[in-house]
Amino acid sequence: MARGEIDAKGIIAWPQLIRGTLVRRYKRFLADVRLETGEIVTAHCPNSGSMKACCEPGRPVFLSHHDNPKRKLAYTWELIHMPDSLVGVNTQIPNRLTAHAIASGDVAELAGYEALKREVKVGEHSRIDIRLDSSNRRPCYVEVKNCTLVNEAVATFPDAVTVRGQKHLLELQELVAAGFRCAMFFLIQRMDARTFAPADDIDAEYGKKLRQAMQNGVEVLVYDVCIDLTGIRLRSRVPCEFS
Repeated sequence: MARGEIDAKGIIAWPQLIRGTLVRRYKRFLADVRLETGEIVTAHCPNSGSMKACCEPGRPVFLSHHDNPKRKLAYTWELIHMPDSLVGVNTQIPNRLTAHAIASGDVAELAGYEALKREVKVGEHSRIDIRLDSSNRRPCYVEVKNCTLVNEAVATFPDAVTVRGQKHLLELQELVAAGFRCAMFFLIQRMDARTFAPADDIDAEYGKKLRQAMQNGVEVLVYDVCIDLTGIRLRSRVPCEFS
């Protein structure tokens, strides 16, 4: 399977991976990595989040290499090996993987729609990740969030204060009030979480708004993945345990 393609089983294939050791992550989008040859390279980090507890120096990481002469950095950081699971670094993966899984009928709660659109404009200055349409049911908006923070088998979101994330929750509530179906979809890009909860210790306001959104009709769906050094695919629903 070619780099980045999604096969019939819903697996996104990684490009050829190069093993190294994380030296440091800095300026959000940069990471210095020591390759097995001893050479230290600077890789693009495709993740604007804090990556709390997922960017410890000394951890094994996996990079892809790109020959495009227009790229400033030839390497991209794809995965980090945490004690109990590989963790996907690339934040472009969750939207692609979730959209494909929904379209394939692999998300039972969102099955049965006839059409799926991505990056749908809502209002004047905002977009929602996915819109589902069908001739016999109301449209459904789905906002996808990447979750990589896990502590004692509990996945939590966000890993830093997110004003943008709070805004999305308010927008989904407004859409519900206007007659649409809406869902928050948290994709855990690792395999060691048994439950999910909002990270109240990091962003209490987000946790408050998430609970409010649920009370106002926004559905919350959490799924994890199967992830290894060949690819990543959606696995199963993870229960939410919070009041």
